[in-house]
Amino acid sequence: MPELIAKTALSGQSTTHAGTTLAEVNLGQITSIACFPGQMAAVSAVLGPFPAPNTHADGLCWTGPDQAFLIGRAAPDLTGLAATTDQTGGWAALRLTGPLAVDVLARLVPLDLRHMTEGQAARAPLGHMQMVLMREADSFLILVFRSMARTAWHELEEAMQMLAARKAL
Repeated sequence: MPELIAKTALSGQSTTHAGTTLAEVNLGQITSIACFPGQMAAVSAVLGPFPAPNTHADGLCWTGPDQAFLIGRAAPDLTGLAATTDQTGGWAALRLTGPLAVDVLARLVPLDLRHMTEGQAARAPLGHMQMVLMREADSFLILVFRSMARTAWHELEEAMQMLAARKAL
């Protein structure tokens, strides 16, 4: 019987331009949690505080009204409280860090990220793709559909190269 081997979308790829690094990261398990009507408090009692819109904390990232991603840990039994769906194989995670990170994203994301602070999150387009963007202490965590990982990588790296060339002038 063949043995299946789990692989990340980009095999742990990493690149650096002008001190700014783009790297694929493995976040572990990702589970979508969609609270049933009136069950938000009960879900919060099990998982911890449910994230407010456009925020993330403690492995929970807001993804829509009464919805969140649980990242990096297995979902507890939420039978009768929420619909849970394993999303691990459907998403790729990229971390962008360094002095040009905001400028790189400014070329591709229609949001002003200059004032986005740690703990904030957004669902927004990255070029023509959808993403979940999370601001961390010194970086941005970008989740894109796994099927678009190479395209997202290409777009981000191209923006990094252009900004690095401009900086070198």
